[in-house]
Amino acid sequence: MPQTEHVEKHFTASDTVRDIVIGMSDGLTVPFALAAGLSGAVSATRIVVTAGLAEIAAGSIAMGLGGYLAAKSDAEHFASEQAREQREVRERAEEEEAEVERIFEAYGLNEGEIAPIVEAFRRRPKAWVDFMMRFELGLEKPDPRRALKSALTIGGAYIVGGFVPLGPYVFVPNMKLGFIVSVLATLIALATFGYIKGHFTGARPPRSAIQTLFIGGLAAAAAYAIARLVS
Repeated sequence: MPQTEHVEKHFTASDTVRDIVIGMSDGLTVPFALAAGLSGAVSATRIVVTAGLAEIAAGSIAMGLGGYLAAKSDAEHFASEQAREQREVRERAEEEEAEVERIFEAYGLNEGEIAPIVEAFRRRPKAWVDFMMRFELGLEKPDPRRALKSALTIGGAYIVGGFVPLGPYVFVPNMKLGFIVSVLATLIALATFGYIKGHFTGARPPRSAIQTLFIGGLAAAAAYAIARLVS
């Protein structure tokens, strides 16, 4: 009987998806809340557009910088822990061997099965350190370009998301109509984004869409209501 080759397909761009989720969700929600709030307080579309553009610029820079610093911190933490493991493998080999044994015992291996693995690690210190980093500490070596990629991805997603609620105010001169179009466009974008996010993150897409729509809509409604009360 002919056999077909088994090919496993795994989604490997989780970091990029996470950055897009962070940037896009804030980009849709914060400028939306700001524009909605200003719509309840001012009558000039120009003010909403100017304030919205300023917020998108500041927000994208702040979010991108936050992503950059977070990725740099992850890389520095990995390097620090890796150096510590390298010292322990050299200076406290017996303790590290005991830790290897405990890890494999948790998978059901017995002493006789573990012994050859420990012996192999003694001959391969680098592989030993890599094993401890992953299975003892749960750390994966970060991409050295991760910080810059994260900053650009988060900042770019924020800008794209921010122009969804702000765009109607740019192209629709009437404030009231612009507000209505902005609300509809943003709610549709929130639901669509939430559905796609759920697909890629493993959550149920309809539930993710409803959650994203609820959170974004609640933020905008609160900002609009506060602005109306103040004005």
